[in-house]
Amino acid sequence: MLTVYGDIKSGNCYKVKLVLSLLGIPHHWHDMDILQGDTQDDWYLQKHPFGKIPLIETANGQILSESNAIMGYLAENSALIPNDPFDKAKMYQWMFFEQYSHEPYIAVARFIQYYLGMPEDRLDEYKAIHKKGYKALDLMELTLKNSAFLVGEQFTLADIALFAYTHVAHQGGFDLKNYPSIKQWLTNVEQQSGFVGMIA
Repeated sequence: MLTVYGDIKSGNCYKVKLVLSLLGIPHHWHDMDILQGDTQDDWYLQKHPFGKIPLIETANGQILSESNAIMGYLAENSALIPNDPFDKAKMYQWMFFEQYSHEPYIAVARFIQYYLGMPEDRLDEYKAIHKKGYKALDLMELTLKNSAFLVGEQFTLADIALFAYTHVAHQGGFDLKNYPSIKQWLTNVEQQSGFVGMIA
């Protein structure tokens, strides 16, 4: 059986958890606690020398890391990946956007505020990343004004990737009251068959 190593509070791990649930893939979830240093234990570093999560281990011992790569592997030949080449490229465009223009700001702000309790030595960083985080939300709002999901009307891995940290953006101090299209999109994602919450 597939084994998943992840922290249920992590947005990147939640992406994998959500894909597994949506597709009904049997697996064993091995819970890790980042803040307790579980990813630095010797046994885990033998699997992943960088000590990062999420990580999956297949039944025959193959190891795969990086949340978006794991999602792509799990969702191969499913409806979560468009058949049309251009739509598939748009899905990947949003997934790269999530990693480089969204997660570094939305997720890091959440970590500073929600997990670290806003330490004084990170206040300047927090303020700076807020501006960039809102810029990412602005682009999502502009796109979602015209479609139910990020790649038109098809629910894809792009939506899962960006849902993970957007739905808890408030924990990083981001106010979504001026983003009605994003709020509707969050509801659209939550209504998908097989949806499961982050902490469920």
